[in-house]
Amino acid sequence: MTESRTHTLFSFGTLRDERVQTALFGGAVPTSPASLAGYTTRPLKITDPAVIAASGLDVHLILERRLGASVEGAVLHLTDQELAAADTYEVDDYTRRRVVLSSGATTWAYLDAKPLRPAERIVVVGDSIAYGRCDPRGGWAGHLAAAHIAGNEAERRLFNLAVPGSTLADVAEQTPALLAARRPDTLLVAAGINDSAVPATRTEAEADADSDPGSDPDSASASASDGSADLARLAGRLDTLAATALGHNARLVVTGPSWLDEDRTRDYEGLCFTRARALALRAFVRAWCEANHIDFLDLWEPLRERTELLVDGLHPTAEGHRALYEHLDALGR
Repeated sequence: MTESRTHTLFSFGTLRDERVQTALFGGAVPTSPASLAGYTTRPLKITDPAVIAASGLDVHLILERRLGASVEGAVLHLTDQELAAADTYEVDDYTRRRVVLSSGATTWAYLDAKPLRPAERIVVVGDSIAYGRCDPRGGWAGHLAAAHIAGNEAERRLFNLAVPGSTLADVAEQTPALLAARRPDTLLVAAGINDSAVPATRTEAEADADSDPGSDPDSASASASDGSADLARLAGRLDTLAATALGHNARLVVTGPSWLDEDRTRDYEGLCFTRARALALRAFVRAWCEANHIDFLDLWEPLRERTELLVDGLHPTAEGHRALYEHLDALGR
């Protein structure tokens, strides 16, 4: 029989109520006072009858980022089953994510399910598409910055630190040194198309096969084709970025690659881009995010089959960037 683990969950609202705990867990659970720095709260209208019946309230609180603020609450110590019950109790407006308490301890908390809506200070890192190549307005990130800052010019910021040509390896290595001065509460990582690319004339796997007489050429070709070995290495880079974000008490949000026109990108600056490899990257990143309770914003659909919105089969036009922004805005804000 598998032993139940103990989880800690920061509560700032109705989960501290003994009546709610009794309804969900069968009785009061071990609780200790705690505070969460860098957040404030705002009211949220509840319409779920079961949640209203359990709490006696049709307005709950939800967390919002605010530099210099803090929220007082409590840490609940829960079993696997009790944590699952808490997940079921929270309505779809909430999602469970890792946060850092004022004490420095990490714990679960229920945050806004729209990851960019509660943000105050956003840092964007990624490649040329995140950088805004081919759009004088700064691409989808430029549109996001304009809308975000317009909501509260005095407090909100967006820093676009994307670098054309970057892979997740580059981003994982370079990002830690860039964050402290910008005091982000949200790290938006564009897991771009470069991580799916291979040299157009000779793949790394094929070169390894030639240098190793005992290797299986067919296996090397299969690995080169689907990129599984390359994708597996990305988990460590995403793990690094997750730790980096948490170290700054920031929420990690990852976007997947956007659709590409394979007929026009077979040999782009010495690299080969295919839809199969891009889709494999998309699926891998989505699965990693789900397994690690990280927000994933899928950017594949807005440009699907819309070749006219791509300058070279890969980089969006200004109109293409606008379409990406509108899709991301709907998902994230």
